[in-house]
Amino acid sequence: MWLIATLVVYFIARHIAIKLRHPIFNPLLISLIVLMPLVIYTGDTYKHYFDQNKIINFMLGPAVIALAYPLYEQMHVIKKHWKVILIACATASISSMLVGGLFALSTGGSLKIVASVLPKSISTPFALSASEHIGGIPSITAALVVVAGLFGGLVGYPLLNMLKVKSPLARGLSIGAVSHAIGTAKAAETHYQEGAMSSLALVVCGIMTTILAPFVFKLVELLAHYI
Repeated sequence: MWLIATLVVYFIARHIAIKLRHPIFNPLLISLIVLMPLVIYTGDTYKHYFDQNKIINFMLGPAVIALAYPLYEQMHVIKKHWKVILIACATASISSMLVGGLFALSTGGSLKIVASVLPKSISTPFALSASEHIGGIPSITAALVVVAGLFGGLVGYPLLNMLKVKSPLARGLSIGAVSHAIGTAKAAETHYQEGAMSSLALVVCGIMTTILAPFVFKLVELLAHYI
């Protein structure tokens, strides 16, 4: 049964991650490396695998809602730095979409692919909504959301440490803005306030990206004539 297999693989992967404490041993990454070949080897389909794991997918909603509690406890920080938070999230949302869209365009991607790439750095519900609205391919967007989250979870903290970024506010916002729920989970494990700021960035960037995606897509579409 795929539900049992998924839970067993994940808990083993999490145990490895706790023991070794290195970004490369991300529980989600290890689970993907094990489960994807296993599904292919057994000749099963992704649809059947997903159907047997619907309960896990359903729990994503309550898990995201639970992130509101740390935010409530950090309300004094949010009130004090709300301008910085909005500017940081707006900058992250726009720059992430532009960089992803222009990269896809410059490597020969069609406008449909560009539309699929634009919302890659926000959580899946936001990303799929934005992708569909601007004419993207939801399945590609969903895959890129996972890639962006894993990449942020793997290199986000090593990069912040290398750049000597110490502020929990800056670190949390940076992680949540570009690697959504996967990065937020890592931030929550690292520092309570960073986890709260990351979950805030996850929501704010998701809303901003959904609103701004059509305008950024139009801009990239105009730039397509010069690339």
